[in-house]
Amino acid sequence: MATIADWLGAGCLVAGALLALAAGIGVLRFPDALSRMHAATKPQVLGVLLLLLGIALRLRSPADLGMILLVAVFQLATAPVAAQMIGRAAYRSGRLDRGLLDADELADRGPGGGPAGPPGPA
Repeated sequence: MATIADWLGAGCLVAGALLALAAGIGVLRFPDALSRMHAATKPQVLGVLLLLLGIALRLRSPADLGMILLVAVFQLATAPVAAQMIGRAAYRSGRLDRGLLDADELADRGPGGGPAGPPGPA
């Protein structure tokens, strides 16, 4: 049974490393901030989780598994928030091609996507 877990762990390590590599290549190659943000978060998070699963299958001690679980939870908690902040900063600074957006929910919120100011005199 340990041999099967070791082989599964090795497979997860290789798959996670390939996904992390794909994320890095995407960040370098994609043309705009929103595409780069997508490449930096989606495959990278799955790659890190696969790496952590591979490490967990290889180590198998309760102390190590607890630390691996903490790393996974923090990765899942911080990556979406970072992506949201990067996307919002790119939108506000105008560093994206608005023609690529299917829907622009922030267009009616004022310049830069922030809250609209108080109504002016009519």
